[in-house]
Amino acid sequence: MQTLEAIRKRCSLKTHLSKKAVEPEKIEQVLEAARLAPSARNLQPWRFVVVQGDEAIEELATAFNETNQEVRNAAVIIIVCAREEDDVTRDGKPYYLFDAGLAVENLLLAATDLGLVSHPILSLDEGETKRILAIPDDFRVVLATPLAYPTEPSYDEAAEERLRERARKSLDEITFYGRWGN
Repeated sequence: MQTLEAIRKRCSLKTHLSKKAVEPEKIEQVLEAARLAPSARNLQPWRFVVVQGDEAIEELATAFNETNQEVRNAAVIIIVCAREEDDVTRDGKPYYLFDAGLAVENLLLAATDLGLVSHPILSLDEGETKRILAIPDDFRVVLATPLAYPTEPSYDEAAEERLRERARKSLDEITFYGRWGN
């Protein structure tokens, strides 16, 4: 798959998670894609906790809100963390969360490219997640994503309906040339 194709095909499919084991090399590939993301001053503020196994996932699922309990069906959950002191703040804007977001997007696109389902989740109890996974106090839990094979025979089949229903604003609605309003 090419980059633009992965961007077009990527969608959140949290209700299509299979317990089928994800090969270690595929987990490593998505983490490597995340690791290669750009960051302010190349400080790379992100850290990843890979959670696998039914017991560990069951325990971690207690930190997720009720609308995200589908994570229990995933083979892997990746927790993305970042620490503000590992990054730059300019004009009152901390870059570490933006940088972590860049890493997450690389991870999500790599997962799509490999035919794996992902879904960025921010609705989880940060304190409980930190307690369960022994994440240090000075790190923020940015988000979690399940990583799984789809319940359908292929990613394309799993994503078909979601992509058909996807609505995006037109470029004319969101783009200005030269100055705002043009």
